Amino acid sequence: MDPLQNSEWLPVAPLQDPPGSLTPPSSSGPVWNGWDVLKIAVFMFLAPFFLDILLSLAAHKFVHPGLSWQQLAQKPVIELCAEVLAYIGVIFYMVALVEGQYHRRFLEAISWNWPRKVGGLAALGGVLLFALQGLAHLFPIPKNVPFEEFFKHPPEAYLTSILAISFGPLMEELFFRGFLYPVLARKLGTVVGILLTALAFGLLHATQLGFAWGAVFIIFLVGLALTIVRAVTNSVGCSLVVHIAYNSTLTILTFIATSGFTHLERLN
Repeated sequence: MDPLQNSEWLPVAPLQDPPGSLTPPSSSGPVWNGWDVLKIAVFMFLAPFFLDILLSLAAHKFVHPGLSWQQLAQKPVIELCAEVLAYIGVIFYMVALVEGQYHRRFLEAISWNWPRKVGGLAALGGVLLFALQGLAHLFPIPKNVPFEEFFKHPPEAYLTSILAISFGPLMEELFFRGFLYPVLARKLGTVVGILLTALAFGLLHATQLGFAWGAVFIIFLVGLALTIVRAVTNSVGCSLVVHIAYNSTLTILTFIATSGFTHLERLN
């Protein structure tokens, strides 16, 4: 029998897009929909607020009875702890949604695809920071923004820095590039999906930046670069490496410029 006439002898190779092409997620993914993303967003962005209140009430009762819970709620260390606890809950919810409701492996479903080589991606994050820092001089960015409150005291500055290079980028990549982008790209196309994901990423940081449009625009550009990396590589792991490298470079420069976070100064 001619083996070529028997399909069992023929290896079937999946068609693949050329490396570096911008392609939307395949029809087999994402398995979640826009309503799922909305529920995650509500959980992710409202849970820290309620946990901040609970932690402040607990601190008022057991640790600092001399301060009102409203005063304690504004303490950066309590806000940071509330954010970490909320993010842990969000991760469990994400995994439960994908694996429990849709019966898909979580890392596979979000296109985690951790890169084998991270050096080039890390360098890209550093280059991105320096490029945008230079561009920032062209925009009216205020000298003081609300986020700087987290760097006024060394313990809070160190805690903020640790979160900025670990848990923070992880959660932002899982939500924006892992869950939000695939839904937008499937519904609206890759280019629109990239732009809207970057816009949402920039708006998320608007409160921290005092709604200064110049600073928010810079963060939008960061989100644009991260989402392009996600789209080109089909890997949330790749965009996470770039994100961590960007934040790490910024943190190191801030540490140097402030002599170990003893005094907050601008990096320009």
